[in-house]
Amino acid sequence: MTSRTIALLGSTGSIGTQAIDVIERNRDEFDVVAIAAGGNDPAAVIAQARALDVRTVAVADVAAAERIGAALPGVEILAGADGVVAVAGIGADVVLNGMTGSVGLRPTLASLAAGSTLALANKESLVAGGALVNAAKQRPDQIVPVDSEHSALAQALLGGTHAEVKRLVVTASGGAFRGKTRADLVDVTPEQALNHPNWDMGPVVTINSASMMNKALEVIEAHLLFDIPMEQIDVVVHAQSIVHSMVEFVDGSTLAQVSPPDMRLPIALGLTWPARVPGAIDGMDWTQAQQWTFEPLDEEAFPAIRVARAAVAESPLHPAVFNAANEECVAAFVAGKLPFLGIVDTVRSVVEKYEAPAEITLEAVDAAESWARAQAAAVIAARV
Repeated sequence: MTSRTIALLGSTGSIGTQAIDVIERNRDEFDVVAIAAGGNDPAAVIAQARALDVRTVAVADVAAAERIGAALPGVEILAGADGVVAVAGIGADVVLNGMTGSVGLRPTLASLAAGSTLALANKESLVAGGALVNAAKQRPDQIVPVDSEHSALAQALLGGTHAEVKRLVVTASGGAFRGKTRADLVDVTPEQALNHPNWDMGPVVTINSASMMNKALEVIEAHLLFDIPMEQIDVVVHAQSIVHSMVEFVDGSTLAQVSPPDMRLPIALGLTWPARVPGAIDGMDWTQAQQWTFEPLDEEAFPAIRVARAAVAESPLHPAVFNAANEECVAAFVAGKLPFLGIVDTVRSVVEKYEAPAEITLEAVDAAESWARAQAAAVIAARV
């Protein structure tokens, strides 16, 4: 059988390194033709390129690209953001977008334009440019979600037709602050927010998980991916992270996808959908007693999802403002310039002030994001 060609974006990040683990254990199935990374760890990029025998490497950091190029004679080196976009559009069978942030939007669009299947872990690109991304699809199944929740929904949705779906139920671990009240969260630190109980993720995603902003982005993503109205998407807190999400159908039946909390499973599915990779992870141990809990989300302590619903209701560009403002606020929180509760409060104030233009273009998304970042920065500076 011919192996699938893969272009891997964000190769040194959490998603990228776990994808490489899946690929290296199934070398006959995959041929990684290109990787792309930010460049903050040149040694890791060099090691990955050699181990995977890639032909093309893109590095966003131009200086790092020079060092990497010197160590990889015979390998095509592309530097800067345009190089990452070029790798995304290289025409690989599958492009895994494991980048963090809305910087992943242009690579997402490039991969779709090239006809590649897009294994999407970069939820921010869909949130920021949802209308553009969906318009760019050349076939209905061109985007395969890699987030564990959306992978679960995609699998459960195979159990019925679109018309038979009553609601989607997205599960949330609760992050580092599950069970905390709003008063409990006044003085929490970045170190505390980064202490996720179940998942090993990058810092931005982990802090988003603590604020429930990650879940808010996932609700928007589910709405855009599966064409389900926001009011038919619920969130439930499930501390064990075993049930990854559920679909309730009109007859009262609910289908859930269950597995240990290991991102290699949805990554493997993203690379081979709709086929499965044997032994992608170890499955559940059903010989041991288990207890799963489900709790309603405290939207007073964690109002991010409420803000996300309001953003989607306003315009297709408001989610781009929502996401960009959040990225600015997370950076300020990590730098000690914004309290934890100030993240969502600031995002809400920015979203409420935004007035969207009538036309949705890539330039309009860029303008919305730039406005949101500047507005968020101004609100943060005014708090000091």
